[in-house]
Amino acid sequence: MPSLELAQHATAMRNAPTEAEKRLWRHLSNRQLGGFKFRRQAVIGSIIADFLCPAHALVVEVDGDTHDPSADGRRDERLARIGYHVIRFTNHDVIANMEGVLSAILAKVSSLPPRWPHPNPSPEGEGLRP
Repeated sequence: MPSLELAQHATAMRNAPTEAEKRLWRHLSNRQLGGFKFRRQAVIGSIIADFLCPAHALVVEVDGDTHDPSADGRRDERLARIGYHVIRFTNHDVIANMEGVLSAILAKVSSLPPRWPHPNPSPEGEGLRP
């Protein structure tokens, strides 16, 4: 799929989320989960990730009944080769155990190092002082 077509498909998916995606987004949007920034239906190469924390390279996938575990595994391997970490939940997990899902996402993203250095580091390697 060419990148323009992929971007249009991602936009269409953002405009028609599943019920589980809508519910999870209510908790991930606006840096509500631990102050981490997430995006919905983010394009990564030729892949559209359900949710992405770009600063920590974490992809969060919400899988319905139609997901193919072997295809998902190949997709996860492709993402891992380019530096992304993937965590998956089922629609049922999100709907029936939102607190558990949020705890797992927060634990995973908190355990990952930032992808980029701080945008304004101190030249001496020290933090800002009051």
